[in-house]
Amino acid sequence: MTQERVALVTGGTRGIGAAISKGLKAKGYKVAANYGGNDEAANAFKAETGIPVFKFDVGDFAACEAGIKAVEAEVGPIDVLVNNAGITRDGAFHKMTFEKWQAVIRTNLDSMFTCTRPLIEGMRSRNFGRIILISSINGQKGQAGQTNYSAAKAGVIGFAKALAQENANKGITVNVIAPGYIATDMVMAVPEDIRNKIIATIPTGRLGEAEEIARAVEYLAAEDSGFITGSTLTINGGQYIA
Repeated sequence: MTQERVALVTGGTRGIGAAISKGLKAKGYKVAANYGGNDEAANAFKAETGIPVFKFDVGDFAACEAGIKAVEAEVGPIDVLVNNAGITRDGAFHKMTFEKWQAVIRTNLDSMFTCTRPLIEGMRSRNFGRIILISSINGQKGQAGQTNYSAAKAGVIGFAKALAQENANKGITVNVIAPGYIATDMVMAVPEDIRNKIIATIPTGRLGEAEEIARAVEYLAAEDSGFITGSTLTINGGQYIA
């Protein structure tokens, strides 16, 4: 790196986000990790890694503006944004409440606007930026019981394709990573028999590791990855080939 770049990872204290935060720090970035609600996990992560943590709701524009100002005041202008935060509220669509629909759209798709908009002008003025969005295999292929989640994660890909075109001439890249099934606490909490059925559909015969997603983020965040923009990198063990 020509200088110490600052990276903000949303949902950055647990699961895939924690692996991304740690990976970027190991590569020499100054990392800030956002989180939404789990103070205990965030404080444990901060104690373990020394990475500063910032609590704000990624679905709330005013909260994001204030939170990002706090990050930039403490850590510095943000060069790399990893929009990773996400939730699920699964259920068959014909039984789904609007509240469950809205909660997922708000956290998983509105956050593309609320977290990126406060940063984009600064990136444009400095002629550098790396925006990396975490989508999902289910945003590419769809998944029964996840109309809300699949819609939001598909929207992430469309957002990236448009934003990439708008900002390519300002040294800003916008790319997507679409993970398949990764061995996070959430997936490992699924009953073993169901988990084995999922693994049986993955040609590599295993779940992915959070660190494998983190390495892809490190690649897309790099100074010399400036010719890659508007792309979706599919990391799912061959389960769905887009």
